[in-house]
Amino acid sequence: MSPEISKHIRRAALVLTVLTLSAFLLYTATDSDRLSSGSFSSSSFATIFPSYLNYSSSSNPTQELEEILKNASMVNNTVILTTLNDAWARTGSIVDLFLKSFMLGDGTRKLLDHLVIVSLDERAYNRCRIVHKHCYALVTKGVDFHQEAYFMTPQYLKMMWRRIDFLRTVLELGYSFVFTDADIMWFRDPFPRFFPDADFQISCDNYLGRPEDMNNSPNGGFNYVKSNSRSIAFYKFWYSSRETYPGYHDQDVLNKIKSDQMITKIGLKIRFLDTAYFGGLCEPSRDLNVVCTMHVNCCIGMDRKLHDLNLMLQDWRAFMSLPPDLKNQSIISWRVPSNCRCFFPLSIYNVLCPTFSLQKWLLSFREYVTVSILYDIPIPAPPKREKIDWNCT
Repeated sequence: MSPEISKHIRRAALVLTVLTLSAFLLYTATDSDRLSSGSFSSSSFATIFPSYLNYSSSSNPTQELEEILKNASMVNNTVILTTLNDAWARTGSIVDLFLKSFMLGDGTRKLLDHLVIVSLDERAYNRCRIVHKHCYALVTKGVDFHQEAYFMTPQYLKMMWRRIDFLRTVLELGYSFVFTDADIMWFRDPFPRFFPDADFQISCDNYLGRPEDMNNSPNGGFNYVKSNSRSIAFYKFWYSSRETYPGYHDQDVLNKIKSDQMITKIGLKIRFLDTAYFGGLCEPSRDLNVVCTMHVNCCIGMDRKLHDLNLMLQDWRAFMSLPPDLKNQSIISWRVPSNCRCFFPLSIYNVLCPTFSLQKWLLSFREYVTVSILYDIPIPAPPKREKIDWNCT
């Protein structure tokens, strides 16, 4: 083939590529304008979430929600709630391990009757109907939550704040709830460990020893909330505070408002849950004889979470297979964090090092290294000691 012919072929290929890309961008822009326009018809709603209209026997989603909560509730109008998108709902993914933990836990299987899985997209809802009996489709117009929402991205923030607003609705319907992230393993019934007189109880990334200490670092992935006027007012205040602290997620906003005068005015009684019973990779529950839940927090990335969740379930199975006398000797301990070891979050630095801005949170390991260099902040691997020595510089 002559150089002249090769030149013409390359030029034709380039022109074809440009035309294809232009057509794609034009289609995308047109589609985007159609979805973001002020009018959102029922037909476009069905296009985004077609199974919802087939699923719903009522035009009122709140009525549907109330019916599902009623069917799942305990005698005291309490339910267990988790949210799920497609990324966490796929076969062999987070939701399968989450449900498996209830089956393997000590006295937790019965709690599945009271669990409502709140699906954030169509595929998550369809998968929920296969693996569980109480499923609710939470639709957010014009927002697609089906992909993995990486920490602190705009998609992640929308998902977290949508969750807070939804939980307020549950409280207003008269239902108390335990909210749990799906990457939390349930090993024992947590209700005996809850405080009987608290309105709002929440797990911690870092627990300082006293449940009423407002310096504890809360983790929004697990909380028990009683339905009353105080908790409803609090959730409204929490949700509205997102405008006071734009760009922050719900957990960090909670950290900023937990000592606000408005909380005192509302009269909300807050208690922080001991990591000895409600642990996570930030601060694991050391004694498998008393642990209720374990959260794969302080970990970024689906593959890392799945690896450490599987390892955690293996450790639990090994512990449960021991005779009682060996269980009491605590000869088995967690092998986690493992793959999650190098991904300690910078959120704890925000609590203990106020000069560090959460606005500068970054998502990849390369960016973590950049932050550590720019701010001279060491990013520690979890130590073997019971407590972490935080060196804020």
